[in-house]
Amino acid sequence: MKLGTQLLSGKDGKLDGRFIADVAAQVATLRQSGLSVTLVSSGAIACGVSELGLAKRPTDLAKLQATAAVGQQRLMETWRSALAVHRLHVAQILITRQDIDQRQRFLNLRNTLLAAHELGAVPIINENDTVSTDELVKITFGDNDILAASVAHALRADLLVLLTVVDGLLDNAGRAVRVVRSIDEARRLVRSEKSAMGKGGMDSKLLAAKMVTDAGEAMVVADGRMENVLRRVLAGEEIGTLFLPASDAGRKRQSRGRWIGAVRPNGRILVDAGARKALLENHKSLLPAGVVGVEGDFAAGDVVAIVAADGTAIARGLCNYSAQDVGRIAGKKTGQVRTLLAEAAYDEIVHRDNLIVD
Repeated sequence: MKLGTQLLSGKDGKLDGRFIADVAAQVATLRQSGLSVTLVSSGAIACGVSELGLAKRPTDLAKLQATAAVGQQRLMETWRSALAVHRLHVAQILITRQDIDQRQRFLNLRNTLLAAHELGAVPIINENDTVSTDELVKITFGDNDILAASVAHALRADLLVLLTVVDGLLDNAGRAVRVVRSIDEARRLVRSEKSAMGKGGMDSKLLAAKMVTDAGEAMVVADGRMENVLRRVLAGEEIGTLFLPASDAGRKRQSRGRWIGAVRPNGRILVDAGARKALLENHKSLLPAGVVGVEGDFAAGDVVAIVAADGTAIARGLCNYSAQDVGRIAGKKTGQVRTLLAEAAYDEIVHRDNLIVD
């Protein structure tokens, strides 16, 4: 479950301790029913702004990081106090984009989260804004919607709940859309408004939804201020917006596929129409013969995006070659590749077992 900055703040812009206490009570109830609950909590910078008496969120990177350092302690203390009432402990976990992008760190994150649950603690995750750089100013991983989806991948969570200040995804008339079966259709309904303290808006929630539903799981966006919202969502009440698992997702992705879906590609491989068809329709590996170009600087074993001639990202996967070698063998047949690279040659640039379709 993810809670955004605006949701956690009162009308005065300060952290709303009473609201957090209510969420803690709901979490305790869910745990008593046998559910494991992991929280992704925004609010460190907003807390820091309040603690330091600043008029607004800083724009200077160093001051943003310092503000987050001040606010994170206050944020976690509020959560600790709220959960302690229910005899629950807090496991604070601060992560950066690199903790997702590097496979071993991704696995370490998963193991830590699972261990925290086994010990009876509630993991509360936030981005480590004190050391992050580009994440503070871009909607990549720095938006906690994307962070929450990445954590859901690490845990292989059955459900991701994004709590916000609106009643789900709104259509052009301002009415909540209750069920979303296609992310592409939902994107046409997205409004561009963002809150003063938050960074994401509904657009980033759709990115999170695509990550989760493509892996075969469900996601809900709901109004966090609605009474007993968590219990009502888990009871199946028709509130907020339910994003159904993708109809073509098939069985749920395994751990490796979830990591590939969460990591940032290090480069792009451009393919022709034949390769596009082989990947999307026939579920084949990417062979050198279908490659028409390469962009970026990546090493063998890195995750790359596979892009069609029109610029559409169609897949991503673990590349068997460096960018330099992909450039050398692009468009060539298997025999030619073996002549060029000898024992270093692979039949596939990206094997189908290490590839997911976007």
